[in-house]
Amino acid sequence: MEKALIALSAALAIGLTALATAWAQSRIGAAGAGTLAEKPEMSGTIIILLAIPETMTILGFVVAAMILTMK
Repeated sequence: MEKALIALSAALAIGLTALATAWAQSRIGAAGAGTLAEKPEMSGTIIILLAIPETMTILGFVVAAMILTMK
């Protein structure tokens, strides 16, 4: 039972952060598309803003790895 709870907590750590990142990127992507239509020179900024939420998924992966390796 303990291993099942550990696996569930690791799955939640990566799954919830991935869902939150997807939601944030959908909002940023829609706003970025509108911005690029008006100001094409902002493309570098939009790419950076799209990359920032990805750090949340990476941190979720790190937490999941820590949960799985912890005893």
